Amino acid sequence: MERPSVRRLTRTRIPTADGEFALSLYENSKDDKDHLALICGDVEGRDEVLVRVHSECFTGDVLGSLRCDCGEQLDTSMRRVAEEGQGIVIYLRQEGRGIGLLNKLRAYDLQDDGYDTVEANRILGHGADERDYEIAARILEDLGVSSVRLLTNNPEKIEDLSEHGINIADRVPLEPHVNRHNEEYLRTKVDRMRHLLDLGPANGHAQSNAHRHSLRALEHQIGRHFAEHRTPFVTLTYAQSLDGSIASRSGAPLSISGEEALDFTHRLRALHDGILVGIGTVLADDPRLNARRGTNGHPVPIVLDSSLRFPPDARLLDCQGPDPLIFTGPDSEPGRREALEARGATVAALPCSPDGGVCLDELLAVLGERQIESVMVEGGTEVLTNFLRQQRVQHVILTIAPAFVGGTPALNSVATTEDGGSPAETDAFPRLTNVQQRWYGEDIIMEGDPVWPTSTQ
Repeated sequence: MERPSVRRLTRTRIPTADGEFALSLYENSKDDKDHLALICGDVEGRDEVLVRVHSECFTGDVLGSLRCDCGEQLDTSMRRVAEEGQGIVIYLRQEGRGIGLLNKLRAYDLQDDGYDTVEANRILGHGADERDYEIAARILEDLGVSSVRLLTNNPEKIEDLSEHGINIADRVPLEPHVNRHNEEYLRTKVDRMRHLLDLGPANGHAQSNAHRHSLRALEHQIGRHFAEHRTPFVTLTYAQSLDGSIASRSGAPLSISGEEALDFTHRLRALHDGILVGIGTVLADDPRLNARRGTNGHPVPIVLDSSLRFPPDARLLDCQGPDPLIFTGPDSEPGRREALEARGATVAALPCSPDGGVCLDELLAVLGERQIESVMVEGGTEVLTNFLRQQRVQHVILTIAPAFVGGTPALNSVATTEDGGSPAETDAFPRLTNVQQRWYGEDIIMEGDPVWPTSTQ
């Protein structure tokens, strides 16, 4: 059989919520379909390029159907490629594992009658999987890729691409979220189609939103940052009302987030090595700063307290998890320091910044020396503002609750002078890129990577 050829018809810039891609449209000599390649960065001649070969799924990719994991796989693949800064998502127009949209919808009806996805395809006169990846192989050759790390759970895809001359250096798994609509479908993939998935125990529907936030991508960012800089990756996160309040007007703490958003916050805490607040938060809220709600492991509580006002009866000295690490100024009272250390706390003196607070560069350097690879900064207002103002944040996660409070604002002005000093009336304020938004109950969680017009990072 004659080897098919592909021809690139056009290439254009496509900015997305995950990052900027170049989209190429291909025609080919094998079928009458237009296939696509979404490219991030320079891939020509590169080894071990991160690649997803994705087959079209209108119901999952466009409508967000919970019957399959296709939309989630596409979203995750684009995000991972963008985070890596280099990679390819090939979009093959072979709907329904190659049987077309009409037959796929008919197969859905058969599945509702009790047949699994393989049986439904066969009843309709089709194979379990009629997809072919030769066109994807030719597209990868056209893009000049030497070898790939393939985002897939499907060993047949690896075998097919390898037979067509693609060097698969590694398989990168795509773990799905299981829900009551897709569990049997996913189990059929494992049991009858050799897919490499760990679905856990049967009937485990705890995560009902297939497009829910996965922390694997953030974990990958953390590892890369620490390996390169040897200072902690900083995730700045807080919950606020619609009008930007994090506390009542009197300063009293508010329970703003709903249960689902709180569950996510505790999973986020468990991912980080440390959780950092200012002394004002400790005095006002007496927080525990650990990861509860069924998570494993607790972060190290880190408190910025330049004048050492930390109370000796604070819950942080008694609650489950590591003892607190308190950073203070060089002139703090020795007697209070000794009393806190007698309760288990570690108190470390650091130089003060010009505004009298703890110097963040010194702080991050010391935390890096202590092998704290990631820090979650939760508050309060001055601490959140200073981390943004001094451009020492790598990721922001903001929970927005559907309420008006009219209380204490989350931030002061974060505009900076050109040298990163005190606030000024300039446009040098951060914006978020790679923005994502998700619902958790009634709350919206927005996240992204901050960028500054004149970043000093």
